[in-house]
Amino acid sequence: MRQFICALIGVVLLALPAKADNHGETGLTQLMTAYEAQGWEGVGRLDIGRGGMCTGALISPRLVLTAAHCLYDQHSGEKVDPTSINFLAGWRNGHASAYRKVRRAVTHPEYVYTGTTGQIRVTYDLALLELSSDIRLANVQPFKTSKRPQKGSKVGVVSYAHDRSDTLSLQEVCHVLARQKGALVLSCEVDFGSSGAPIFAEIDGEPQIVSVVSAKAIVQGRKVSLGTNLEKPLDDLKALLASGDGVISSSTGARTLSVNRKRSSGSGGAKFLRP
Repeated sequence: MRQFICALIGVVLLALPAKADNHGETGLTQLMTAYEAQGWEGVGRLDIGRGGMCTGALISPRLVLTAAHCLYDQHSGEKVDPTSINFLAGWRNGHASAYRKVRRAVTHPEYVYTGTTGQIRVTYDLALLELSSDIRLANVQPFKTSKRPQKGSKVGVVSYAHDRSDTLSLQEVCHVLARQKGALVLSCEVDFGSSGAPIFAEIDGEPQIVSVVSAKAIVQGRKVSLGTNLEKPLDDLKALLASGDGVISSSTGARTLSVNRKRSSGSGGAKFLRP
């Protein structure tokens, strides 16, 4: 049983002597050892094409939850070939607890990708990835999902980002600042590469996913993150994947994403929302 708040406290205490890096100011704790990462191996790095990166989380032995915009080429606006995506569960210091290629993917049909210069769309920014085979390991367990939390609720984020792409990081307890239609405004700080990262709340004594990171923003001078609503949209995605409707596969003509820049600026990073 993964105790979310207890795990946060334990990791923070263990990391205090080593907090000389630039993440200490934001309450971000890198999970450097197997002990610190225990229980979080179901979160993994998504390597997309040649240079793109997002974060995703297992919600069943074969399904990974992430953000829909991770599956779009930022230049052409076209969907990427899901078979060019690799899920590295628990990726840490050059090693993954499990490695799987993605077989198929589906984005929510109500999501509209507007590129990097258009209006940011957070509502329905959700996607499901079907892996090539199940991940069934004792140390890599899928997470349950739950309804969105209330304003003021404590939440946390486990993610990768461009400047910490080789190690999972745990955002210390942050809060739901506001609930908007289809979205949450959170005090959690995220960065490029954190897109699709699971947002957790402690429910029934364990961490459950209540949202995923869609974008980062600055509101009245304060850094915040935006998460999309899960409840019905996730049910919609599961139904579509089961029926095959709207599913992206290599046979649908999707493109292999090519990013000719450093990973830190690659497609698939968390997006800026204009304040």
